[in-house]
Amino acid sequence: MNARPKYKTKQKEILTEYFESLPGVHITANDVCEYFKKTGTPIGQATIYRRLENLVEEGIIRKYIIDSNSPACFEYVGKEIRVENGSCFHCKCEKCGKLIHLRCDELMFLKDHLEAEHDFRLDPLRTVFYGICDECRNAEN
Repeated sequence: MNARPKYKTKQKEILTEYFESLPGVHITANDVCEYFKKTGTPIGQATIYRRLENLVEEGIIRKYIIDSNSPACFEYVGKEIRVENGSCFHCKCEKCGKLIHLRCDELMFLKDHLEAEHDFRLDPLRTVFYGICDECRNAEN
């Protein structure tokens, strides 16, 4: 965590309220910029990027970097979440690019197995399974 004092700004308040209204949803910085542009909210792109990083540092939102070809995603977690409860995995559709956020106890067994049996510590916040989502599979049929 950063030791700098945290200031309560209008932009931070607006961003926090926006993320609070979309719990469990992954949002890119571009999505945020587009939303505020469409709603006519006077908040610049540079300010949005800067404030997103501040909110990540403060633990209010979580940043996910899926791969080098995809933009980072952000998700509201609030200040109440604990690190040990933050384990999650992701599925990414190779057709439409949709990112599915998974909290699955079965996958935690895989994480534990890799560490116990193979001396490999998996970072579940950066683990992505690639495949085809249900919507794309249904569209093919």
